[in-house]
Amino acid sequence: MAIDEDTDMAAAELALGLIEGEERAAALRRVLADPGFAAEVERWRQWLAQLFDLWPEVEPPAELIDRIDASLGGVAMPRVRRFPWPLLAIASSALAACLLVIVALRPGGGPPPGSPPIEAPAPEAAQPTLVAAIGGEGAAVAASFDPGDGSLRVTAAPKVPAGRAAQLWVIGGDGVPHALGLLARDATLLALPQADRVRIAAGATLAISVEPPGGSPTGKPTGPVIATGALAAV
Repeated sequence: MAIDEDTDMAAAELALGLIEGEERAAALRRVLADPGFAAEVERWRQWLAQLFDLWPEVEPPAELIDRIDASLGGVAMPRVRRFPWPLLAIASSALAACLLVIVALRPGGGPPPGSPPIEAPAPEAAQPTLVAAIGGEGAAVAASFDPGDGSLRVTAAPKVPAGRAAQLWVIGGDGVPHALGLLARDATLLALPQADRVRIAAGATLAISVEPPGGSPTGKPTGPVIATGALAAV
């Protein structure tokens, strides 16, 4: 599907967080109503995320904090010298390798002749935890998905008008919102069924809308979308 220039620009501005107020609220509502626009916003988010790979991590100089304090007219605080943990890890690995060689070469240290080699089972690849910062006009709330037990924890619900409820949705590559549950004012733990677990993936969007107390009666958002955020693996 061809995307016109205005739609592409609006998606890029939303992904970059350049729009605010009513214009942002309208763009968030369009994310839920227009699958093509939602896909374009997600495309921009994924493309911009790749830019972080262009700048490798650099360890700041040890005296950087002191220089910042001095430039601000503050008093430089004594810094605690960090123990060289990487060197300790290297030394420990080398020592363990030497001990294995000694045990294997000493008499009786190896396996009996003719014994079949013991193959260690391949470790299972751990599935990464997925997190998202769901933000809008108010303060952002954090969400964390544990693939081990299929639970989704949300720190809190954004403020909604009296007599209304905050409902959480997930939007995948198809651009269709799927209801995940209602959020409490405090932390909420949602035990997701298998059908919803497969929708929770890196790059999917979590959104919060304002709905009636029991949730949307139509299975789709009926009220304003007040916050969105993309899931990322950690």
